Amino acid sequence: MRIYLATVAANEIRWASAAGLIDGVVATPSILATELPHADPREVLAELAERTSLPIFASVPSVDATDIARLGKTLSRVAEQVIVAVPCVEDALPAIRRLSSDGVRVAATLVHSVAQGLLAAKAGAAHVVVPVDALEAVGHAADAVIRGLRDLLDRSAYECDVVAAGAPSAARFAELAAAGADAAVVTPAALRAFLQHPLTDRGLDRFLGDITRRAKPRRTK
Repeated sequence: MRIYLATVAANEIRWASAAGLIDGVVATPSILATELPHADPREVLAELAERTSLPIFASVPSVDATDIARLGKTLSRVAEQVIVAVPCVEDALPAIRRLSSDGVRVAATLVHSVAQGLLAAKAGAAHVVVPVDALEAVGHAADAVIRGLRDLLDRSAYECDVVAAGAPSAARFAELAAAGADAAVVTPAALRAFLQHPLTDRGLDRFLGDITRRAKPRRTK
């Protein structure tokens, strides 16, 4: 399962990359507004592309088909690893089709149902992003959407990844992977939390205690 880190912070990307934990970076408008509120988004993307060769998901700030197509092409020219993120709404589908036909990789976001994801893939999206936290906040099972999407996409022979965004816990992250998610979008805080377990500290204390109590080997003359 691939992991895409939701941040543009250089230190977080450096840490996760050095550990071999991530396969891409997500730079949504909300992330940019929070972490670098006064920066030019395209300059941020260019700097990211210089620091990493991993895929970078960048959002088009529009829901108009003409603007999406134009701005999507502009984003794709910033770096070859840029994947253009487009909200999965009716007006955006022609732009997804146009961009994918021009060789631009597109990620359809805001996919809340199997039907939406299938139509986005049919339009040419290379990724469909399912917002797990938003779905489960209204009582919908995100893993059912992911499982259904993965099954139908496989049977339809569409080359499209199912991406789970916003898994609230390590257990849910694992369940979504088991349901068929090809990738997950996680924050740096969530990724660190996934590395933890209630028994980790207890086991570590025991390990360190065993090391301390171990007799030192005698030196042979």
